[in-house]
Amino acid sequence: MLKQRIITAAWLAPLVIAGLFGLEGNAYALFTALIVLLATWEWSNLAGIASPLQRTAYLVFMAVLMVLLWLAGSEGSGRLLWVGALGWLVNLYWVTHYPDKTNHWQAPSWRLVMGLWVLLPCWVGFNVLEAAGSVWLLFVLLLVWSADIGAYFAGRAWGQRKLAPSVSPGKSWEGVLGGMMATVLLALVFGVWQQLGILGSGLLVLITLVVTLASVLGDLLESMLKRHRQIKDSSQLLPGHGGVLDRVDSLTAAVPLFALLYPLVPVL
Repeated sequence: MLKQRIITAAWLAPLVIAGLFGLEGNAYALFTALIVLLATWEWSNLAGIASPLQRTAYLVFMAVLMVLLWLAGSEGSGRLLWVGALGWLVNLYWVTHYPDKTNHWQAPSWRLVMGLWVLLPCWVGFNVLEAAGSVWLLFVLLLVWSADIGAYFAGRAWGQRKLAPSVSPGKSWEGVLGGMMATVLLALVFGVWQQLGILGSGLLVLITLVVTLASVLGDLLESMLKRHRQIKDSSQLLPGHGGVLDRVDSLTAAVPLFALLYPLVPVL
């Protein structure tokens, strides 16, 4: 399994980096749309849809919505980011009340609707950040990776209090705090690098803390859906790594929220 993970990462990482930082405009939008559409196919499985025809119909519906959003431009993008933020508040309620409130979303139709406010704002967020400059895209990617690494090591070293035992028994509050410390350090370094000043750096730290918590929620939401479906991975598309959703679950929450909040940072 380790060998397979390394082989997959060896070709996947350069491909993703080249797509995210080497493409612009329509090519970039198409590349990120492909990633989100692959995640959409997996989401239909998490929603409990077994029929290939129905899953394809959901995929086509998502693609049509993407085209309409692209044609709508920045006005439609801004509104959808707010819809995504409100949707994640609903997701937070469901995750923190699992399994008591499972009846709210267990119907496949509700899980398909949930996928709309999870996946579409994520795609929009990627495009908003690309238009703003690759430095912001780089920051949010580093934020999610730093949060994961910090949580992993802090959780292993000091993890005692379970974060959400009914959803993901391996996560701890100590791990969350470790991830937050790692991302705050990242924000401070970034503030100095970009010469944001005291006010800009302070606001970036606050936004970073909120987005870090959102990234944890993104991970927990997918864990909740997989636990409900009694599956380990969203798919086997990436040998050794599971599916696309397994790799971008944290980003589905972090990217749109950061795209919504980053304009608050005054660039000095």
